[in-house]
Amino acid sequence: MSEARQVDVVVVGLGVGGEEVAGRLAAAGLNVIGVENRLVGGECPYWGCIPTKIMVRAGNALAEARRIPGLAGKSTVEPDWAPVAKRIRDEATDDWNDKVAVDRFTGKGGTFVRGTASITAPGRIRVGDQEYAATRGIVIATGTVAVIPPIEGLSGTPYWTNREAVEAATLPESMLVLGGGAIGCELAQAYARFGVAVTVIEGSPRVLAMEEPESSEVAAAALAADGVRVVTGVRAQKVAHDGSFQVTLSDGSVLTGEKLLVATGRAARLGELGLEHAGLDPAARFLTTDEWMRAGEKVWAVGDVTGNGAFTHMAMYEADVAVRDILGQGGPAADYRARPRVTFLDPEIGAVGMTEQQARDAGLNVRVGYVPLNQTSRGFIHGPGNEGFLKLIADADRGVLVGGTTAGQSGGEMIGAVSVAVHAEVPISTLLSQIWAYPTFHRGLGDAMKALVAS
Repeated sequence: MSEARQVDVVVVGLGVGGEEVAGRLAAAGLNVIGVENRLVGGECPYWGCIPTKIMVRAGNALAEARRIPGLAGKSTVEPDWAPVAKRIRDEATDDWNDKVAVDRFTGKGGTFVRGTASITAPGRIRVGDQEYAATRGIVIATGTVAVIPPIEGLSGTPYWTNREAVEAATLPESMLVLGGGAIGCELAQAYARFGVAVTVIEGSPRVLAMEEPESSEVAAAALAADGVRVVTGVRAQKVAHDGSFQVTLSDGSVLTGEKLLVATGRAARLGELGLEHAGLDPAARFLTTDEWMRAGEKVWAVGDVTGNGAFTHMAMYEADVAVRDILGQGGPAADYRARPRVTFLDPEIGAVGMTEQQARDAGLNVRVGYVPLNQTSRGFIHGPGNEGFLKLIADADRGVLVGGTTAGQSGGEMIGAVSVAVHAEVPISTLLSQIWAYPTFHRGLGDAMKALVAS
């Protein structure tokens, strides 16, 4: 084995967060080793955010065409998955090749190493036969993998995760989806709009169980409108496969489908890293960090492995905090009060901060402002496809918003205004005096503000 090579920083995992850290540190003149055993860029550009939203965009185009009758004339829609698959393969992922991303990193002065890293001692990382001694420290950004539940018979079957669903060149006749979270619901709706018979199986009483109950109602109705069958409050107990899948549920019923998509959550990739050699808990589900993303002595962690939200924007946010700390640049520490998130259904469901129940559980003096989207001016104008609502959650004692949900057309865009209000703790009195452009979707936030103070 060769002697340890002295470097400034080793970044383990080059998903969106790790790539951002490694690239910026290298561009700042540090000697940076970036290690990745899969594709540089991580889940988002190849199997997550970007290709799935290409699928959503295509499905939405079909849905809009189907809304023409009664609104603008007549329409005939013939779905074709081929251009979607081609765009994902050729334009979005380069046929799942990361050369552009690798070149982007090395072009900033970093050194790329393809392989699996393990921590051998504080500040020391081994990849293959080469060991690196990081004088400033290491950054862990290994991301997550799909959780595969221990269901009898599932192991060994050709089930899908989001990866196979994104890579599919042709679509099945039918598909069962285990999990009614954001990933399961988004893929279910997209596939259904292209003619696939989809059934979603969710163990909780409602889909999108972590969001507002009203969000769950909107999502369930949207899925049903596209022909998706949603089964809640039951769990898969047994899986069999003989060319098609048979899933036995906890209520004794059996569902069948050509494909089975497992979308039951994601878990941090930490098991083989050797965390104990860096003074960290090898059995931890996630890496606990302080407000500067420090997980230990000369160890930083960013992205999904921190458990602060498996979102690209969270990884980029944490990467910025870590980079500034490593470079000694100061600036604001991590603040998670205004974590935004969007479920890219049609209608989109944007959310930020606390739900109403979370705010009540925290002991806040809660006030709620609620407006159905179709009762706003722009919602009325929009007509077909105007399902949704605007909901604002306030801490009445402090006179500020602590959360909100914007469900509907442009729901993911409207949440930006609420995010600013929650993050900056803009006084409700100031929001009430704001001028909201007419007739926009976001003007409905002004209506929700009036409903809040009247509640």
